[in-house]
Amino acid sequence: MSINLALILVLLTAVSGAVVAFNRFYYANKREVAGGPDNAFMDTMIEYSRSFFPVLLFVLVIRSFIFEPFRIPSGSMMPTLIQGDFIFVKKYSFGLRWPVIEKKFIETGSPKRGDVVVFRLPSNPKINYIKRVVGLPGDVIAYDGARLTINGQLMPVADIADGSPDDAGHIYSEVLGNREHLIRHRVSITDNPKSRVQAYEIPDGYYFMMGDNRDNSQDSRYIGAIPETHLVGEAVRIWMHLDLSNGAEWPDWGRIGTKIQ
Repeated sequence: MSINLALILVLLTAVSGAVVAFNRFYYANKREVAGGPDNAFMDTMIEYSRSFFPVLLFVLVIRSFIFEPFRIPSGSMMPTLIQGDFIFVKKYSFGLRWPVIEKKFIETGSPKRGDVVVFRLPSNPKINYIKRVVGLPGDVIAYDGARLTINGQLMPVADIADGSPDDAGHIYSEVLGNREHLIRHRVSITDNPKSRVQAYEIPDGYYFMMGDNRDNSQDSRYIGAIPETHLVGEAVRIWMHLDLSNGAEWPDWGRIGTKIQ
């Protein structure tokens, strides 16, 4: 069962705020004038609401409009991000949106090629994905022989450690826009594995996303381009790494604070 944390946070903030307002503008004055006995239940509600409303409001504003934490659940963005990374996503990078309804009310910018972005899956908006922006609206993307071509230009790729494989594949450095980052292929790109996408023209208002783990990523090659309305924010920094699935008991201190390239 999927839990809508944003909806829960909005409801808790609204209820506690309503109780505080009810007490401030009606209940406190009425009780003072009447001089009757206290209502134990209402007094408890008011006391809790006074304590929690400022905290809930602060968390709601930060989470909805500034930064939101996310956990990396898979290896689709390796080697940039690995399973167990906890990251901060900058919510105001691509516009401010109302929580829950996700409707934009202030325009602040748009994704650039190479940005790492969290977005809601079009087929199930309750699920968040994280990928790298490869294609912008109007671009023509081609993926041939494990090499990426954008508008007829082959994207630069360089071997890392002479292309020698790590535990799960070969590591290369790729440049997209102003971003130089690492990508992983299961086999050497010189082996020319079978292409997955021949050519794709990106519609207006859409973005083409790919994972850095190119042979193990459910991205726009499979799910299609992502509409601007489904963007959540830009992934900017790792704030903790703890992979409990591998039996880790302590965070990996070396990854904490790492900027996401």
